[in-house]
Amino acid sequence: MIAYIIIIVVVAVLLVGVGSTMFLRPRGMHGVRRSRNGQLDMTGSMPAVKDADSDTESGGGTTTATAPPPQRTAEPSAPPAPTRPTLEKPPPSAGRMVRLRARLARSQSGFGTALLGLLSRERLDDDTWDEIEEVLITADVGVTPARQMVADLRTKVKVEGTRTPDDVREMLRAELLSGVETSASRALRTQRHEGRPAVILVVGVNGTGKTTTVGKLARSLVGDGQTVVLGAADTFRAAAADQLQTWGERVGAETIRSDKDQADPASVAFDAVSAGIEQEADVVLIDTAGRLHTKNDLMDELGKVKRVVEKRTAVDEVLLVLDATTGQNGLRQARVFAEVVDVSGIVLTKLDGTAKGGIVIAVQRELGVPVKLVGLGEGPDDLAPFDPVAFVDAILGG
Repeated sequence: MIAYIIIIVVVAVLLVGVGSTMFLRPRGMHGVRRSRNGQLDMTGSMPAVKDADSDTESGGGTTTATAPPPQRTAEPSAPPAPTRPTLEKPPPSAGRMVRLRARLARSQSGFGTALLGLLSRERLDDDTWDEIEEVLITADVGVTPARQMVADLRTKVKVEGTRTPDDVREMLRAELLSGVETSASRALRTQRHEGRPAVILVVGVNGTGKTTTVGKLARSLVGDGQTVVLGAADTFRAAAADQLQTWGERVGAETIRSDKDQADPASVAFDAVSAGIEQEADVVLIDTAGRLHTKNDLMDELGKVKRVVEKRTAVDEVLLVLDATTGQNGLRQARVFAEVVDVSGIVLTKLDGTAKGGIVIAVQRELGVPVKLVGLGEGPDDLAPFDPVAFVDAILGG
């Protein structure tokens, strides 16, 4: 009996000891593991505890983990404002053709030199005259004008008899001047009239330098002291309006354009003329699309532009831009344009890069319209009023 009592007491003591040990064990030790070698493993993660004032999680103990502040993304900087071209003061147009005569002479000297050499031969037989005619035709004078010039030269040589170098040069100079001269006025109508600006419509085929010509003409007019408004009615070529606006910004000329791609060209032209009237500008220059002269619908659109502008005011000039290097193809373009709009003047571009200056004679004879401006280079001031005397003297190297 005593043995049973002793056993009960021992068991009770053991139970009390084990219970007190479990009760006194730190709560923070929950989750502490022992490694395989019996050491405590402190790398184990503690149970995550939610902080009462935030959504961040913390481990055991008294410290509370604070989430790092959210990264502030840098606001995208505003794109830099586009730089405007520096305002330039172009030189006046007077005397440009004379100043550029040396450049023209370098490109045309082969034409004049060949003619002078043939005419200076001791014996001018039929073969020589045929060569002279061939040189003229090659220079794009045209077959009919070339034959007429050869016939006139043969008559002069026969009548005058003597053929010194000076005589030959003077005969050829007189003949070329006769072909280049025309009774039509070469002056551009760029003066305000009846309280309204002069309106100039510029037409031509793609690639002839039409938009560049409008920009150069604007420079020339501003250099002469006139105010200009530009109309970017070439709405079918994406870069045309930007190109024209750049030309205008350089000299302080406002450009009227549409914000829409392929907008109605006639509407843009009308707005440009209206702006010119409101601003009391001297000249409104309208750049039209580079029409393909074989596309009837596009040519009809060009006629529409002119008719819409005329509802607001008269069109004073229609300038047709031709590439001097295209020769007879340029003449075909000229014929078609002349049928759609009343062309009042020709602008010959790239005349510095060809020995085919005879196109001046051919196009004037074909259309009965004078060459009013010529492009003699890539520079911004290389557009000049056409001067027949300077042109012929450049051809002959004088």
